[in-house]
Order: sequence, then structure tokens, then C-alpha cells
Amino acid sequence: MTITQLQYVLAVAEHRNFTVAAEKCFVTQPTLSMQVQKLEDELDLLIFDRSKKPISITEAGQKIVDQARNIVNEAARIRDIVDQEKGFIGGTFTLGIIPTIMPTLLPMFLKPFINRYPKVRLIIKELSTERLIANLLEGHLDAGIAATPLRNEQLTERPLYYEPFVGYVPDGHRLAGLGKIRPEDLDLEDILLLQDGHCFRDGVVNLCKGGFRLDSDRFQLESGSFETLVKLADEGLGMTLLPYLHTLDLGNGNRDNLRFFQEPPPAREVSLIYHKKELKFQITESLKEVIASVVRGAIAFQDVKIISPTLQGNRKQPR
Repeated sequence: MTITQLQYVLAVAEHRNFTVAAEKCFVTQPTLSMQVQKLEDELDLLIFDRSKKPISITEAGQKIVDQARNIVNEAARIRDIVDQEKGFIGGTFTLGIIPTIMPTLLPMFLKPFINRYPKVRLIIKELSTERLIANLLEGHLDAGIAATPLRNEQLTERPLYYEPFVGYVPDGHRLAGLGKIRPEDLDLEDILLLQDGHCFRDGVVNLCKGGFRLDSDRFQLESGSFETLVKLADEGLGMTLLPYLHTLDLGNGNRDNLRFFQEPPPAREVSLIYHKKELKFQITESLKEVIASVVRGAIAFQDVKIISPTLQGNRKQPR
């Protein structure tokens, strides 16, 4: 039994196809198949049921796959220890980022990070919170960036920053005359929201009075774009809430429609997340340092102090 054989088993378990698994492992399909077969012969047990399409994992095979993942991760940890001792920061690092954070945060930290750590090859994936958690637990990501808390006992969450919510209120809206707004000023009936599945939408719903929204008799919107929400607000179809970093790219005319919250403003906690087994820890630490440094100045705006991301009363934490 070898680490390479276990890596091949994990690839087949993930893709349920020997040809695709071989491509991902950069070997020929006969080579991968032979090694998996050799391991099955050694164990005198079938890991995969090849009679089904796609290939399925046998009941006993699933236990072997789970243990193989642990062994491969522990082997990788040995390399991490050696790298840390040598002070080496390099290698491939796969990072997942949720859609409401990716467009604003990635351009801020990517260039400074790759310039500072040229030996690190970042693979960046845009994933929903649900998929990001699943990929972290299955070992397909080294780390993720998402709104927290996620409350998963297998994951470590290290806050990077607290991002305030900002109102986008067009002329003619009932709140347009206010200098600053309060959570109790909001009403879900006139707020444009992201589509279901976005955690920022959940945060807005939790923030607003009532905590639920009736279906509009005018239109039904399913969009994952803050830019779309802003344009619809400009057409007089309501107001919306934006994460603060998204407001930095607005034009001067649009910025006149921004309404900040009275202190302390509601905010979402954005964290760097990784498995508690913390592989590639030296890269994770470097990534956290770079992101925290570039965001720190951007979030400290207009002398507004972010006291806490916790909302007033019994409202839930925005995400």
C-alpha cells in the first residue's frame, strides 16, 4: 500500500470515473486503474463497484476512502512541518470565496499576495457558502473566505474584518431625506434583495423588521448581482443594502445615494476558514496577514468605529 495508490483511490472516489481521475492525477488511465486494482487485490476487497455508471463506492470501500483521506492529509502535514522549519512558503493553495465577497476583496489582495509570495500558486474558486463548507470538509479546498459564524465544529474561523452594511437609497424614496438610517427604518417590502441562497440576503432579512417578505405583485427578482440591485433602485423600484466594500466602486452620482447607519452600524464578520487539521498553515497565515493589511485601511471610513457585528435586540448576526 502506497500514498500514491491512496491518492488515486481518492481521485476515483471524487470523480466516479477512472479516465477523469487519471487526468486529474496526470497519469494514464491504465496506470491509475492498475494501481487501484493492485490495492484492492492486496486488501482482498472491492473498493469500487465498476458495474455501475457512474462508478459507485462499496460500503466497505467508503470506510477505506475515509481513512485514505486521513492518511494522505497526514502525509501532507509532514511536508508542511518541513516547509515551516525551512521557512519555505510555496506550493499550490486552493482558496474558495463566496460570491458576495469575491468581486471586491479579490482585486484588493491578489496582486499584493502573489508579488510577496511568488512561489505560491493560488487556485481561486467562487463557491456558495454551502459548497465552500463541503469542499473544506472533503479536502478539496485549503481555505475559504466567507461570512461567519458557520458553527461547524470541524472548521476554524479566523476573522479578517467586519464589513458594515450601507443603504443605497435613491431620490424619491421615503428614506432619501435621512442623514443616517437605523435598522428599524427598514422595511422588507421596499428592499431589493439578492436571490435565495446568498448569505448576505439572509443577513438583510434578519436585520429588517418583520423578518419575512411577502411576494411582490409587481415582479419577482432572482439575481446574484449587487450592480443589478443598484440599477433597479435607480429606476425607482426600491432601495437596497450593500456591503461597504461594494460601495467603493460606485460612481460619484451613485455615491450621493448612500446612507450610512447610525453607530454602531450592522456589519458582517468575514473570516478565513480552514479545517482544524490545518494543512499548509504557513500559507494560510501569510494569506491572512496580507488580506488584513489591505482591508484595514479601506474599512476604517469616515471615523465610524465598528463596535460589534451583533445587531440590536434579538436579531440574528448578518452573514
